[in-house]
Amino acid sequence: MKSYILFFLVFLVCLSVYTQDKKKPNVLFIIADDLNTALSGYGHPQCKTPELDKLAERSVVFKNMHCQHPLCGPSRASIMSGLHTYSTGVLKNAGIDRKQKPDIVTLPQAFKNKGYYTARVSKIFHMGIPFDIIQGTAGGDDPTSWDEVYNMKALEHNAKGKLTNWSPKHDGHQKFNGLIAEGTDSDHVDGMAADKAIEMLHKLKDRPFFLAVGMIRPHVPLVAPKKYFDLYERDEMIAPIVPENDLEDLPTIYRNRNTNKKWGVTPEGHKGLLEAYYASVSYMDAQVGRILDKLKELDLDQNTIVVFCSDHGYLLGEHHKFQKPHLFEEAIRVPFIIHVPWIKSSIGKGTTKITELIDLYPTLTDLAKIEAPKELQGKSLMPLLQNVNSKKWRKKVAFTTCNAGGASVRTDEWRFTHWKHGDRGFEMYDLKNDPGEFTNLADNPKYAKVRKRLNKLLLKKKTAAGYTQEMYEWGYN
Repeated sequence: MKSYILFFLVFLVCLSVYTQDKKKPNVLFIIADDLNTALSGYGHPQCKTPELDKLAERSVVFKNMHCQHPLCGPSRASIMSGLHTYSTGVLKNAGIDRKQKPDIVTLPQAFKNKGYYTARVSKIFHMGIPFDIIQGTAGGDDPTSWDEVYNMKALEHNAKGKLTNWSPKHDGHQKFNGLIAEGTDSDHVDGMAADKAIEMLHKLKDRPFFLAVGMIRPHVPLVAPKKYFDLYERDEMIAPIVPENDLEDLPTIYRNRNTNKKWGVTPEGHKGLLEAYYASVSYMDAQVGRILDKLKELDLDQNTIVVFCSDHGYLLGEHHKFQKPHLFEEAIRVPFIIHVPWIKSSIGKGTTKITELIDLYPTLTDLAKIEAPKELQGKSLMPLLQNVNSKKWRKKVAFTTCNAGGASVRTDEWRFTHWKHGDRGFEMYDLKNDPGEFTNLADNPKYAKVRKRLNKLLLKKKTAAGYTQEMYEWGYN
């Protein structure tokens, strides 16, 4: 008799644990690579992203979200640790060094420590694109974060199709190769990642999970099946309008970084480049849609927090420059969408409050009622999820680092930037009157008081982010 009673008690305990686990919200985190705010839901006049637009309609859209470093490795290390780059020690394309930073608890690790099953599909921490995809290798991943990982292996620009280099002066792996690819979605990397993510959802549907899915596009090479190129008319692509002398008032240390002198993009080629970029975005968008459809089909959508974002922005000819490591708005601002099924008050709404990617970590632990590490440097976005205009949200400044000792603060009215920690020049832009950041006012005596105030703010933010004088020579590449 006693054995039956003991068995029944054990059964009740197991049932209780199972019930508690079922109440835990799941997390589906999807991150794109090198995606600026070229989403139709963000008001882009040409790029077509119907699946992300549908997600936005039932989510909160953050329209003033900023990355911590406009380069894949540093940005992803910050997102996944909730720390600024000076605190992670990652200012180049690499992963978190556990030997140097043994006490870091990553975002998925925090969930793993609380009984969640954590899985990675494709690029979450840094990977070298396209080589890690071609080889099927893990790059700078953090194995401690995951219970299970999947690396995608695809041909990338070596796949069959029509290949064009839209940047003929540059022959490195970052050139603007556009491939109108043969085959189906699943013959290429993001389709493969969606297939695996769907498989994982089936596998994990009966246990709490943190599933992170990396979309490679629109990182170069700009690979997409032909049907996504067919969504666009190349001749109708609209290139950014930039003053001819836009770069003349920039500090020399970064004036010529990644300008078109390096790429050699012609006016006709610019249209082809934009078509390829938007086609690869639309291809990525369709794969996100497939994953979200499966989430609903499996009845997981009512208990799963969905996050979509990019690691940083991207220049497509703005300021006569291309690609990412710059401290202009286009390189720093990113799309960011959160769907929380049980928060109904802000469905389909957007907020223009200043937010940062390091705010994701404390937000997810807050939503899941998981204790977050005290060291986190971001703030929970919960007030804005409940009310997009919440007065409880007090963040007024975004802080971003860059190569060459660059750092920038962004307020609602100003951007202020210094290079080599102030020894190699400054930039200051009046965002109300000059949203394109064309006129550098840093050396204009009329704005001396503003410069002094913003410089003080920048130095304060650097210190809070973990900067010390020993870091002076960090990140010079």
